Amino acid sequence: EGIQIGVPPLLNFGTPEMRKIAQQCLMGEKVICLCISEPYAGSDVANIRCTAQKKRVLNKKTGVEEEVYVVNGEKKWITNGVFADYFTVAVRTGGPGIGGISLMLLEKTMPGIECVQMDCMGVWPSGTTYITFDNVRVPKENIIGMENAGFMYIMYNFNYERWGIVAQACKLARVCLEEAFKYANKRRTFGKKLVEHGMIKWKLAEMARQVESTHAHLEFITHQLNTIPREEHFTHLDLIMDISLLKVQATKTFEFCAREAAQIFGGASYVRGGQGEKVERLYREVRAMAIPGGSEEIMIDLAVRQILKPVKKL
Repeated sequence: EGIQIGVPPLLNFGTPEMRKIAQQCLMGEKVICLCISEPYAGSDVANIRCTAQKKRVLNKKTGVEEEVYVVNGEKKWITNGVFADYFTVAVRTGGPGIGGISLMLLEKTMPGIECVQMDCMGVWPSGTTYITFDNVRVPKENIIGMENAGFMYIMYNFNYERWGIVAQACKLARVCLEEAFKYANKRRTFGKKLVEHGMIKWKLAEMARQVESTHAHLEFITHQLNTIPREEHFTHLDLIMDISLLKVQATKTFEFCAREAAQIFGGASYVRGGQGEKVERLYREVRAMAIPGGSEEIMIDLAVRQILKPVKKL
């Protein structure tokens, strides 16, 4: 996930040198992460506080003064952070609001970067990280695209990040359904298989209904992303609305299926290991889909705002 969201800004808006780094990441030679969320700003991207100030400093190796950005601030909940060789970082280079945000490429070897892995509820291998930048000197060439245009680049990236979360949530919901179906055909209670009880049949059918309809919507959105010209993805109101609503649908479906699968497994889903191992783990990982990339509440609000834009013109 960290590579999926950290690489695109380099490919879409970066220099040729940055694209070479992106290629290394895609080939598994290097690791990158996207650093946007902060302790004070998650979905509220426009109010990030991490700063990058231009300064002239003396290069100790060459003895020549050069212009650099000095980055200070914190980033939180950063996927891949402890493993990353590179950081695609949202910083404030200008005034308040969306017009003062830039994207910048930082390297792990730069002095002043500290990464601490966070102890999260789920998705333990993701390397979710708290990152501190303390007077990190960054060459001015490391700005991605244009200065103070970073908010647009971040929003451009969000559609694809959300699509990726939807795809993951759909698959994991299906895993919950499959595990529950297999267990219900094996476990016997009151002289018959679980699947022969009416309530269990209803649970499995309801899970299947939501999984299949959500997957069909994902296929539809995927077709749109491959059909609508790429340059229109950021401004296509219906597409933004559909992806936002689908993210909510997918994560709610995943949460429903995780809960119902846990109910079918009973006590076996409360143990880390054994027959209910997958369901126990997935139940903890729902929040890792429902919050990142825009929480369900933010997605619903965004979708309604997209609907209202053409209405206000009437």
